[in-house]
Amino acid sequence: MKVKMFLACALCSFALASCIQDEALNSEAAIDQCTGNNVQSATISWEDRTVDLYLSVKTDLSNLDLEFTIPQGATLEENGEPKAKVLTVDRTHSVVSGTFDFSAESATGEHVRTFTVISEDGTQKPVYTVRALRAELPLKFDFENIAPNNAFDILTQGPTFQWASGNPGFQLTGMANSPVDYPTLRWRSGFQGNCVKLVTCNTGSFGAMVKMYIAAGNLFVGRFDLANALTNAPKATKFGFAFYKKPLRLTGYYKYKAGSEYSEKGQVVSGKKDTGDIYAILYEADKDAYMIDGEWETTPAQKSTFVALARMQDAGGPGTPEADEWTPFSLDFAPYEGRTIDEQKLINGGYKLAIVFSSSLKGAMFEGALGSTLYIDEVEIKCED
Repeated sequence: MKVKMFLACALCSFALASCIQDEALNSEAAIDQCTGNNVQSATISWEDRTVDLYLSVKTDLSNLDLEFTIPQGATLEENGEPKAKVLTVDRTHSVVSGTFDFSAESATGEHVRTFTVISEDGTQKPVYTVRALRAELPLKFDFENIAPNNAFDILTQGPTFQWASGNPGFQLTGMANSPVDYPTLRWRSGFQGNCVKLVTCNTGSFGAMVKMYIAAGNLFVGRFDLANALTNAPKATKFGFAFYKKPLRLTGYYKYKAGSEYSEKGQVVSGKKDTGDIYAILYEADKDAYMIDGEWETTPAQKSTFVALARMQDAGGPGTPEADEWTPFSLDFAPYEGRTIDEQKLINGGYKLAIVFSSSLKGAMFEGALGSTLYIDEVEIKCED
């Protein structure tokens, strides 16, 4: 009897092992996202296999903390050495973290390193060139250009700046088949040339499942942290870029139309009307790693770093009055709670500037009206000479 039981157990174990061995290994190999304490934003070209990291001009390139998002099961190597610290993000991706030295200059004067992504099955081994680019925040934005990307629009200004949006999070919903289906996109017929169009969109059954019923179109200076997109969406939006000038006002042109039905927690609420949001914040950031996020309005610790705020008002509170035609706006930077800008700290890079546009004022809390649409064009930060 014992022999029969042993043979039966052995056969079961063999069958289980066979099933595991027959399961196909993942053949995907790519760098899907790159973030880090010093990274203001990043542009990835899967066709060219390049990653451009945008950093402030005072960033120490010899000590960059980076996190690479790669397909589940894949490995990442730099100079043939695997980076072993892997944190699982979800069932399809992993995050590989490490500290890297980009201080050496190439023959062309660039700060580059190469990384190899090896698929789980070992069949794919693409080599990515990662460039560290130090830059200052531009003062004018015309929204004419987008970065190469197969899924959604990534708006850029010059060679060393790109805007961030919540589009990477919306991609998880499966509701978009082309760039025009995303909440944030470049649009024709701007005030001059192209503009940016922000639309509050339905997140479908996936959004309902995770209680994120809508996605407001948003555009901001900063970066989007995909790792927090499903666990704490407001914290996924990181606002700010190092700034070395004293801002006086934020100007530009806008159009806005609110959607017809306002909703909260997926339920239509009668008597409430949506409004957009346009604002900029200058705040203290003694460390490159510090950035405010989408929870700043309910977080006193974040507000304690604010120095100046410029925000559009509608009916006595934050918001964008509806406008069918292109309408100019000029928002003065007012001292926040009487605080003043420290000239020496400004020179030393101790401040960051956040600029945020949204089609729904409370979009970060998944409240607003489907179809609310905000157009923005010809934005400028006017500063003291």
